[in-house]
This record gives sequence, structure tokens and C-alpha cells, in this order.
Amino acid sequence: MRFMMLMIPLGYETAPPDVQLDPDRVAAMMRYNEALRDAGVLITLDGLHPPSMGARVSFATGEPVVTDGPFTEAKEVLGGYWMIEVTSRAEAIAWAKECPAAANELIEIRQVQEMADFSPEVQAAAVGFADLKK
Repeated sequence: MRFMMLMIPLGYETAPPDVQLDPDRVAAMMRYNEALRDAGVLITLDGLHPPSMGARVSFATGEPVVTDGPFTEAKEVLGGYWMIEVTSRAEAIAWAKECPAAANELIEIRQVQEMADFSPEVQAAAVGFADLKK
């Protein structure tokens, strides 16, 4: 099963574009990333720039509307993610618990939807999806 572990650093929604990272925290996180890789569960991972460098495209009016960051209504934002492949939700939680996260960070764990999770009708409507991911 694939799971995405989403890092949510509380307060990151107001981080400036030139936010500075603590080298000691980065080193600790790299040791964690290497443990995921060495265990053979890591698929990919990335950190994300703060919302002040981002944009949102909304469709509430029927037309796309672009809003540049930062986003004043944001309460929690993503700071990065890991995609892992493990045998169970419990194993994904166990890996998240090993993360050297700070007191202002939390990790949300979400299982990735697989085609087998869907009805035959949905699978038929999504024919060719697997080819898009290559």
C-alpha cells in the first residue's frame, strides 16, 4: 500500500519567501529520510517553498481565478511530503512517529487510492490513467 505522509509545519502559512532552515534540523531530517530509503519503503519525497511563493487557482465562479500567496485564510499548509510503500496503515503511522519533527509540526497520513479500490465503472472511466504516471 502506498501512503503519503504530509508534513504540516504550523506557522508556515506566514513564512516569508526567503525562510531560512536550521542546518541541524535539516541534518536530522536527512537521517530520517535515509532510514526510510534504507528500509526500502521510500518512493519519493520533497519539501515545499512557503505559501508566500505559491498561487491558488479557484473555480467557484465557473472561471479560473488566480490568487497569489500568501493566503490569509490558510490555517495549515503543507511544508513537504514523503510517499512511502508499506504493508499497512499501522506501519505508515509507525514510520511517521519516527520523524524528528518539531513541536510545531504534524504529519497527516493518507493512503493513496489504487484502481482496485474503485468500482468497475470508475475503473473503465479511468482507462489509461496508469499510462499518465510514466
